[in-house]
Amino acid sequence: MSFVTFTTRNGTPWTPKYLTAIDQELCIGCGRCYKVCTMGVLKLMGTNEDGDMCDPFDDDDGEIERKVMTIDNAGNCIGCSSCNAVCGTNAQKHEALAA
Repeated sequence: MSFVTFTTRNGTPWTPKYLTAIDQELCIGCGRCYKVCTMGVLKLMGTNEDGDMCDPFDDDDGEIERKVMTIDNAGNCIGCSSCNAVCGTNAQKHEALAA
């Protein structure tokens, strides 16, 4: 079985590393990763005191404890790692595909 080899424009080998997880304890919900992702991979969510996810913009009852980023469309990730480059808390995990 053959695998596709990726290179940069100048021919340097490049291995994409795909977003596989976001540590909800480390994420501060700042939205930097969301802003740099052009593929629609991420989604901001709110969490209540029980840790349940909810709409971060519907907090009429004041139950949202904090906001965190989640992976909404993992299949859209192209492995550019731009989101990881702007994450100030190292909350994201990226991995290359196994050969």
